[in-house]
Amino acid sequence: MALQSMTGFARAEASSATDRWVWELRCVNGRGLDVRLRLPPGTESLEQAVRKAAARHIARGSLQIALQLERLGAGSVPTVNEEALDAVLAASERLRDRLGSPPPAAEQILAIKGVMELKEADEAPGQAAERERALLASLEEALAELKRTRGEEGSAIAQVLADQLTDMQGLTDKVRDDPSRTMEAIRERLAEHVASLRDGAAGLDLDRVHQEAAILAAKADLREELDRLDAHIAQARTLIDGDGPAGRKLEFLAQEFNRECNTICSKSNAVSVTTAGLEMKVIIDQFREQVQNLE
Repeated sequence: MALQSMTGFARAEASSATDRWVWELRCVNGRGLDVRLRLPPGTESLEQAVRKAAARHIARGSLQIALQLERLGAGSVPTVNEEALDAVLAASERLRDRLGSPPPAAEQILAIKGVMELKEADEAPGQAAERERALLASLEEALAELKRTRGEEGSAIAQVLADQLTDMQGLTDKVRDDPSRTMEAIRERLAEHVASLRDGAAGLDLDRVHQEAAILAAKADLREELDRLDAHIAQARTLIDGDGPAGRKLEFLAQEFNRECNTICSKSNAVSVTTAGLEMKVIIDQFREQVQNLE
């Protein structure tokens, strides 16, 4: 499975002899998997199965799942609420005893709110279970479509990340090959520094000279930082070309890129190296922004 974006939309519409329904799925960025459901009354029993199906397809993201369900042909059947009817008749009897009025007509009693109700017609045995199976099968189609759209966007992001890694590798090599890092350049800077110390001090402190020379040599030595950048870039490429969710791992690598780049800039003793480091920081920020969209 290639890289997946966390954003996507999918819709699945279907019908049967008794029902018509539409699933709509929307997913945006999230720290983990957060599934929010909007199910119509009477379908609450689907919730657990819907959540399990979502978890099989989606590893990370804020996912909204909505179901619209319409019953076909079943209609509603008028039904007398026996408890309400008994209460109305008892109250009517007490009033007639006290007022001596004639009994109300049946249509008057049925017009009282709550006595007559509209209920869904009874379903045939097994019809509810068959509806649930059809709804879940349709949901699987919607989830597969969502996964496909997320994969398409993930592939586009992967290409952007690959290009950014190529740029980072180019800047890493540029720093490695910078003339300021040659032994001749380091030796020349040390000589200049020693000369300035000698001119600025009446008595030359050899310990101070050795200390300054060690600081300059340490600043010029960027091998560890450059080697770690090489390793991190190689690991990022492996994750981009691999299978499964990689967003969190790439976020961690973006932090490591930034850490090594900051160290290079702080140790730099040449404008060209600092410039390359600052260019790399811009690319790293862009890399981090793209990675935050990945599952």
